[in-house]
Amino acid sequence: MTDSSELEPYQVLTMGRIGVDIYPLQDGVGLEDVDSFGKYLGGSATNVAIAAAKHQLRTAVISAVGNDPFGRYAHQELRRLGVDNRFLGTVEGLNTPVTFCEIFPPDNFPLYFYRDPIAPDLMLDSAELDLGAITRAEVFWATVTGLSREPSRAAHHAAWDARGRAPLTILDLDYRPMFWNSMSEARTEVQRSLGKVTVAVGNREECEVAVGETDPYRAADALLESGVELAVVKQGPKGVLAKTRQQTVEVEPYPVDVVNGLGAGDGFGGALCYGLLQRWPLDRVLRFANIAGAIVATRRECSTAMPTTAEVEAILKEVSGVNI
Repeated sequence: MTDSSELEPYQVLTMGRIGVDIYPLQDGVGLEDVDSFGKYLGGSATNVAIAAAKHQLRTAVISAVGNDPFGRYAHQELRRLGVDNRFLGTVEGLNTPVTFCEIFPPDNFPLYFYRDPIAPDLMLDSAELDLGAITRAEVFWATVTGLSREPSRAAHHAAWDARGRAPLTILDLDYRPMFWNSMSEARTEVQRSLGKVTVAVGNREECEVAVGETDPYRAADALLESGVELAVVKQGPKGVLAKTRQQTVEVEPYPVDVVNGLGAGDGFGGALCYGLLQRWPLDRVLRFANIAGAIVATRRECSTAMPTTAEVEAILKEVSGVNI
């Protein structure tokens, strides 16, 4: 990885999945009946970095691709979308992953991952990490998927050990069962990790994997007991709950007509980073992030669907009278 000691610290540095999303341009039909597709950059950690860049934050992603046309596309598209690609490595002999989905609005979006025998982003090596950049980043965002295989698992722990539980060390509980041998294996690895991060973000199902609780309040309490300082539990149509040891905040959802719900959580994540860096009150952070995620859900793709700060502010002002 490239040394970044002379660069201004990143405001958001993410680590994890990258790939190419091949999404159908027809809704309501299976892939066997789709006759046209769109190509977009994808991967949860990558999308969060892109979402943060749309809020004019200095961002980069730590990941890897194959030495192939899709890998070259990933490098180009990161730059085009405002994300530093200096930490995007290349793994010879492996293909850049592709992901297909089916779109059955409003709530059914099956995903099909092509990442065998192993994705390049799971080959991240701790010896190649720029620990200085990781340590200096204002937000360091990683996902549970990165814990599913070695050497990526060890690389994540090396990154967290270097940060030493610095503020805004965030773990996205993004659990994808197809990447794991079992839920119990995933829970073991998440439990090992929670004591090294300061913020955990996930939906109710992901919280069940992490701490064995689906009730939002009990899940948030369990995450706090595991060592984090801020627990954010996404409740879908019931909104979002956030808890610290001193404060509990719950905000209602922003209703939209859903086109594709797959990127909403990443749009939420990038906006959450932005709001936390602005040091807004927690309820304002959650409302801003909620609206950002909802906007993404109204659009077909993920990475290029991320809204600007102005787009989110306009809706926030309209629905609540809040002018950020």
